[in-house]
Amino acid sequence: MDNYERKAFTLLVSLFIGGLVVAAVISSKIITIFGLAAPAGVLAYSLTFAVSDVISEVWGKEQANEAVTCGFITLIFITGLAWLAVSWPGAVFWQDQEAFAKVIGSTPRIAAASLVAYIVSQKHDIWLFHILKNRMDGRFLWLRNNLSTMVSQLIDSSIFVTIAFWGILPLGDIIIGQWLIKLLIAACDTPVVYMLVSILRGRLRPVAA
Repeated sequence: MDNYERKAFTLLVSLFIGGLVVAAVISSKIITIFGLAAPAGVLAYSLTFAVSDVISEVWGKEQANEAVTCGFITLIFITGLAWLAVSWPGAVFWQDQEAFAKVIGSTPRIAAASLVAYIVSQKHDIWLFHILKNRMDGRFLWLRNNLSTMVSQLIDSSIFVTIAFWGILPLGDIIIGQWLIKLLIAACDTPVVYMLVSILRGRLRPVAA
């Protein structure tokens, strides 16, 4: 990689992992978007699918899978740190342990849900994206981006919500709400995916699928 390519790839992987980690931390809060209920992490997590599609399109399947693997390892590490932070005795003057544990203490379960949903859905997204890319001879990026995301996000929402909120919240409403919101975000980020791919392809050598 030349200097520009290295910086671009590093930035995208950083955005990918950052969105993944933030989603795991904030998903204990349920929000509503246009009347639909979803974990707050949906906003950050949806970013990861757009970024992985850009990496897939510009650098290829192998590099996209590397980013997914790095994210998986990072999530495991973050889960351990969250557990340690809650379990470690606070200072004698610390009075907010209960509130801290209520927010951060749920992170291990949410992170576990994220781990399973993430590895299944992201691998599926990359797999389907490249199947569509090969069958469409590299054309119709907007269609490949949205189709692969549509199916993969349904898989992700179903697995994540079931593991994270089983026995706590109504699963069906949250799964559907989260999935529909993700589809809306995916549709909105399609122009951004096109713009990034266009910019990067203008500076980098093309790669095979």
